[in-house]
Amino acid sequence: MNLKDLYINFFKGKDHKQIPSAPVVPENDPSVLFNTAGMQPLIPYLMGQTHPYGTRLCDYQKCIRTNDLDSVGDITHHTFFEMLGNWSLGDYFKQESIEWSFEFLTEHLNIPVEKLAVTVFAGNDLIPFDQESYDKWISLGIPEERIARTVEDNFWIAGETGPCGPDTEIFYFRSTDEIPQEFDPEDDRWVEIWNNVFMQFNKDKEGNITELPSKNVDTGMGVERTTAILEGVNDNYESSIWKDVIELISEISGVPYEDNKKSMRIIADHIRTAVFVSADPAGIKPSNTDQGYILRRLIRRAIRHAKNLGIDVNSDWEERIAKLIVDKYKNYYVEIENNENVVYEVLRNEKIKFNRTLEKGLREFEKVTRNNEDLDGQTAFRLFDTYGFPIELTVELASEKGLKVDEAGFMEKYKEHQEKSRTASAGKFKGGLAGDGEIETKYHTCTHLLNAALKVVVGEDVHQKGSNITSERLRFDFSCDHKLTDEEKAKTEALVNEWIQAGLEVRVEEMSKEEAIKTGAECMFIEKYPDIVTVYFIGEVSKELCGGPHVANTSELGTFRIKKEEASSAGVRRIKGVLE
Repeated sequence: MNLKDLYINFFKGKDHKQIPSAPVVPENDPSVLFNTAGMQPLIPYLMGQTHPYGTRLCDYQKCIRTNDLDSVGDITHHTFFEMLGNWSLGDYFKQESIEWSFEFLTEHLNIPVEKLAVTVFAGNDLIPFDQESYDKWISLGIPEERIARTVEDNFWIAGETGPCGPDTEIFYFRSTDEIPQEFDPEDDRWVEIWNNVFMQFNKDKEGNITELPSKNVDTGMGVERTTAILEGVNDNYESSIWKDVIELISEISGVPYEDNKKSMRIIADHIRTAVFVSADPAGIKPSNTDQGYILRRLIRRAIRHAKNLGIDVNSDWEERIAKLIVDKYKNYYVEIENNENVVYEVLRNEKIKFNRTLEKGLREFEKVTRNNEDLDGQTAFRLFDTYGFPIELTVELASEKGLKVDEAGFMEKYKEHQEKSRTASAGKFKGGLAGDGEIETKYHTCTHLLNAALKVVVGEDVHQKGSNITSERLRFDFSCDHKLTDEEKAKTEALVNEWIQAGLEVRVEEMSKEEAIKTGAECMFIEKYPDIVTVYFIGEVSKELCGGPHVANTSELGTFRIKKEEASSAGVRRIKGVLE
């Protein structure tokens, strides 16, 4: 039995309900392009909304982080990873959480106690030392010298304000060296394997801290890192998660892993992430914006490293690797099997597109760098515009030659793409429990009306393909094979406003997923929902499976205006709208 199954079975035995993994592309969260942590899809419930599965939950969640994409190629970094999590929503707290983590690690994973150490919150001017967590670890047999007290690393808050609290991190001694008596969190031989966050307080705008009436527990354990630890390998890519993928890449290329580790790790990681992004129900395709840009960058980087290994990039090498990954994960994620052919098509089409210009682009790059001079912005932009080289690829190639690229100059030439996902890769999006304020709630409700209106005006075949909400506007992607006419836009806008002015009641009901489908409720990602779901009804005009939040009556929304309608990807249109 693998780690995911062991974990889920353990927490089911502690009266937890397993919830499905959310898609990698989050709904209505403008802070990130992808779900970056197991807790992210549970934000409404951590903020107080009742979860249909109750107060004890567990899952394995698909996550993608691209802020350190350039680090992929070493022994630990991945763009896609799986996070194990268990949650208490106002139910158990520190005692049970710590005890069960310890029990799972020592009795079910058979990790020796002497190879474990922990950190606890040391306390500050506002919040005292976490004596309860400290005492619990002592009672379980963790010696005092293996418990480190820190402030910054052991206090969790999503943004500037909101739910917050201490956390306790569990470390494993990942080395054949003699285990030090005293635990030093700065010693790299100790690696974090589990984090238990205790949402105990609330911080307001003035910085005041108050106890929360209902306290939550949120824990996270990385599958890749823990698997490598359990199997006694220091290189994650030598664990059972990756070993067969690496062996296949070695077989295809005809060269050994030992001499080509960086390129093989990049190919393995990037193809796996591309499989999950392109299989996601959001229908992401390679493009020059947002998630599509990340997908394009991953595939093209994998192609370049395949070429480095001497692989015939015109062969079906990428499909062979993707097929192995699909087979490894399809029993856990239904969308991987359902969209298998979509995955291969996305990879093949992007490969063909990039291969057409890659050879010419590499020749051009060699030409413009033959004097070993740094690249100006104009040259970098020409490599992008003419040869399809993302700026990151140009920077990476230049770095290998010890050269620099004028990225600021490139960006001046590239102003129309300033909001590209590279901003997200640089980690400039704030994630967490922010973004569900009053105006965001209004926009969230408005997307339901817009969806219903498009079904009336354009046709019943219209379905939501994605949305993105900020405090300034809504962005709504929907399936449609044509550009909306001015008349269609005007009718859609008028219908939404008619429903707003009608003062329709917004009500919510819990029911089984099967019942919801029978009612005809609209659902964007049916696979992500548990067996018991929440359905939001807006008068008689809209019914959708949704996690919320929503206003109580449409009269609260104001006036809706369509600002722009444009193509998003093949067969998908995008509306940007505002409430005034």
